[in-house]
Amino acid sequence: MTEGMGLRERKKRETRRRLLETATRLFSERGFDQVSVAEIADAADVSKMTVFNYFDSKEDLVFAPLEEHVGDAARIVRERAPGESAVAALRRQFVAAIERHDPSVGMGDHPLALGIVRLILETPALLTRAHSYFVRTQDQLTEALIEEGEEPVIARIVAAQLLGTRNALLTENRRRLLSGEPAAAVVPDAVALAHRGFDLLEKGLGDYATRT
Repeated sequence: MTEGMGLRERKKRETRRRLLETATRLFSERGFDQVSVAEIADAADVSKMTVFNYFDSKEDLVFAPLEEHVGDAARIVRERAPGESAVAALRRQFVAAIERHDPSVGMGDHPLALGIVRLILETPALLTRAHSYFVRTQDQLTEALIEEGEEPVIARIVAAQLLGTRNALLTENRRRLLSGEPAAAVVPDAVALAHRGFDLLEKGLGDYATRT
């Protein structure tokens, strides 16, 4: 991944990675609120100013990897091929991400990725920010659908269904990895479940859960 990258850029990427790993380790050991930015800087052998050169706040040391994906759903819909539906495009991307063990769909079993997930789940303030991340993702997907001429209310309903399905699948992937299962063992079930979930969207709920 670093081929063709200059020495300065490689050093910047390494420093950023080290800060994320150090912060996650300290947060996991002592709790998010009990660790200061100065302590993170000291443990990573950099200055406090260096930390803020890479991250705007302490919370960003947790959410920076997630922020990189906040616009994924909207981008995938905008860039889909002619004749491809929004559901099909998001299904295609989600399944491909599962197969490459991508943390953005809950399939990252690297200790750093799992540490971030545990930290968010155990810290109320971080859970609140995680919710805002979901809201922004939905807003951006809604806007992408509106750009194509969809009625705003319908666009929001569709975005909520698409992302609700995606997040339910992601949550199940994370649950299994957090319980100790390796990503490679989870992939087949995760792919099959993703297809079942997106099948419901493509066909519409129809008579699903009709009471007899």
